[in-house]
Amino acid sequence: MKKLTLLITALILSTAAATAQTSSRWGVTAGANFNELHFKQKDIVPSERRWGPQVGVIGEMNFSGIGFGVESGLLYTLKQSKVNYGSRTMWDALGKGNETVSMHYLDVPLHLKFKYHRLGGLETSFMPLVYVGPQFSFLVHGSQGDLNKYPPVNVYLDMGAGCELMERVQLRVGYNFSVGQTLHTRLLDDNVAKNRTWYANITWFFK
Repeated sequence: MKKLTLLITALILSTAAATAQTSSRWGVTAGANFNELHFKQKDIVPSERRWGPQVGVIGEMNFSGIGFGVESGLLYTLKQSKVNYGSRTMWDALGKGNETVSMHYLDVPLHLKFKYHRLGGLETSFMPLVYVGPQFSFLVHGSQGDLNKYPPVNVYLDMGAGCELMERVQLRVGYNFSVGQTLHTRLLDDNVAKNRTWYANITWFFK
């Protein structure tokens, strides 16, 4: 999976370098995510999905005439999951029960995007799009630090689809999952978890 992430990143960068005619713009984005901490040994610690917000800025560079482009940005994302630590004696003895694990990230996505624009003039009002690429997430804070250890950086594979309205507003639904480990439980070092996240957002471009 790490090799696939590196390959997608290299493809995005090489495509950008090889294309001379481009147009770029910036916008603001906001949305919500529905996250699950997927444990390697999920029968040991049950977990449930929880909602969290996402806000930030997005920039895109479109390659004239071919429908492809690249985008990146800087996003604040809160990913959460409820974990039933109290189902196991080792944590129950510490007074732990159903705890909400919150992870605050600064995300830097790097996407290869395709917009289907040959719609006979309809594309000025509606244009479908898809995207895929890596996302680099830098941990700002992780809750329940007495229970969990967090790596400072996570790499995700991010993908999604949506549409562009009136050449300015983009609506998207996407999914990403961490390639590496999101956290380790302190009492069981081999019990690691990864984030698996569905999300939806709206982006308003200024140009």
